[in-house]
Amino acid sequence: MSLISKQVPVIQSDAEALSVARELAAHFKRESTVRDRERRLPFDELELFSHTGLWGITVPKAYGGAGVSNVTLADVVSLISAADSSLGQIPQNHFYALEVLRVNGSEAQKQRLYTEVLNGQRFGNALAELGTKTAHDRTTHLAKAEHGYRINGRKFYATGALYAQRIPTSVVDDHGVQHLAFVRSDSDGLNVIDDWSGFGQRTTGSGSVVFDNVFVASDDVIPFQSAFERPTPVGPLAQILHAAIDTGIARAAFEDALNFVRHKTRPWIDATTDIASEDPLTLKSFGQLSVRLHAAEALLERSGEFLDIAQTNTTASTVAAASIAVAEARAISTEVALSAASTLFELAGSQATLAEYGLDRHWRNARVHTLHDPVRWKYHAVGNYYLNSENPPLRGTI
Repeated sequence: MSLISKQVPVIQSDAEALSVARELAAHFKRESTVRDRERRLPFDELELFSHTGLWGITVPKAYGGAGVSNVTLADVVSLISAADSSLGQIPQNHFYALEVLRVNGSEAQKQRLYTEVLNGQRFGNALAELGTKTAHDRTTHLAKAEHGYRINGRKFYATGALYAQRIPTSVVDDHGVQHLAFVRSDSDGLNVIDDWSGFGQRTTGSGSVVFDNVFVASDDVIPFQSAFERPTPVGPLAQILHAAIDTGIARAAFEDALNFVRHKTRPWIDATTDIASEDPLTLKSFGQLSVRLHAAEALLERSGEFLDIAQTNTTASTVAAASIAVAEARAISTEVALSAASTLFELAGSQATLAEYGLDRHWRNARVHTLHDPVRWKYHAVGNYYLNSENPPLRGTI
């Protein structure tokens, strides 16, 4: 890739977004193993990433962006995730916040925040909290103050906050209503802590954010709870990005398995073949994996098409159909990411476990990332939709 330009280009089309993503993915792949092994935080890579214009591809055309399809968005995220799944995950909540803005933001808020994104600004997140009754409960408080609000609380799993210019933060007001505050990362009283120690997705910087009487202007606070009190595409948009990340992880594990077996793995003595790539059991395993991977990629594309319809014509039925399509993509992407990452070692052999190859990162990344809004509940929603014509819940995790 060329050096970062001062002027952030505005990507104009789906085709351009995919072309840029492919070039960037090839660049990111080269040192992905080292970044994982050393937990080298990707500050430089993210500067390059956001300066390609890819972080602005979902800005609607009416506001100067490309307004790419969700098929393209998922493909871009999957391409980057196949190269480095941490770099694929970091913008997930950026795009999520932009969808909340599209659905619930005022015209003035859209004009201002979309412009920031097109100029290369990155949005992180401070949504989740530790120690609450459920993963959906929030205690971080938004209190009215002169000219705006004050925020107090502590967040965790704040992916992207460490690298962001703004941190969209879920907060609860005095009436128990949730809002999304787009807090500037240089605000007084805000402390982003790099205390993420997960064994996978090691460089996402998904640690803590502490708010100590942090001021946020009224214009930077957007309704959040209402996005889940009526049918909106916010939930399935979040979930399709998770599915894209898992699909990218699966693709990377599959391709590394192919390469290792072709060039390094020895045939098993009972296989009666001269090379490992002719072992009939190995051929069967790769055949099964390729079918499931291609199915995951196809369902991911299909779910993007359903989500496009839900964004264009938002009704209870279109949002439900999009949620179910995305849930199906997430289910199979979870399965194939875990399967590909594990089967890699079964087929490649003991040599593949050596630290110098870094192949264990695929399993670690798959195991950690697939815990997001776990698919075991999605199967129930999918079954209930088809069997009983029941729409899935609107809370955004299906």
